[in-house]
Amino acid sequence: MKPSTPNQRLNVLLLKPWVKPLLWLLCAVPFMVLLGRALTEQLGANPAEKLIRNTGEWTLRWLWLTLAISPLRDVASLPALLRYRRALGVTAFVYAVLHFLSYAWLDKGLIIDDIVRDVVKRNFILVGMLALILMTPLALTSFNAAIRKLGGKRWQALHKLVYLIAMLGLLHFYWKKAAKNDVAEVMVYALILAVLLGWRALRKGGVMGMLRTR
Repeated sequence: MKPSTPNQRLNVLLLKPWVKPLLWLLCAVPFMVLLGRALTEQLGANPAEKLIRNTGEWTLRWLWLTLAISPLRDVASLPALLRYRRALGVTAFVYAVLHFLSYAWLDKGLIIDDIVRDVVKRNFILVGMLALILMTPLALTSFNAAIRKLGGKRWQALHKLVYLIAMLGLLHFYWKKAAKNDVAEVMVYALILAVLLGWRALRKGGVMGMLRTR
C-alpha cells in the first residue's frame, strides 16, 4: 500500500539508505566552510577567536537539533526521524571537540599548564570543559554494540545526561556573552531549550517522568 499523506511519503523517504550519508555530509558543511575561510584568510583580524566562537555555536545548534528530534517525530508523525538522533548527537560532540581544540591550540598553544590555569580561573571555561567531559561517554556509546553491552535501560539512563549537558552548554555560552553584555543571542538559545525540555516534561508528566524515559 502506497503512502497517502505527505508525512507518510516523507517518512518513507527518511528510511532510504542514502539519507544518512547525506546527513553526515550536511553536518560537515559548517566546518568545511570555516576551514576554507581559515585557509584563505577570510576569518577577520582574529581568526582564532572566530573559529572558537563558531565551532562553539555550532556545537549548541547540533545539540539543540538532537533534542528536537523527539518533538518533531511526534508532532509531525515522522517516526523515521529517530534513526538520525544519534548521528546529530555525535556531530555535536565532534564540533565540541573542534571547539576545545580551537581554544587549546590556537589560543593557548597546547600548553597544558596554561589551559589548566584557565579552567580553574574562568568559570565559563570550567563549565564548558565539564560539558565536553560528560559528552564523551555519550559519544563513545553511540553505536549499537554499546547498547547491547550496556543494556537498553542503562544506555538510556546514561544518555539522559544530554539534558544536563545542554544546560551546561547554555551556561557556558551565557557566561561568555555576559562578560561582553551581549546576551540577546543566548536568550534565543535559552527559549528554544526551554520549549524542548518543557515539551518533554509535559509529555512525560513532569520532570521526573522526563528523566525516567527519553
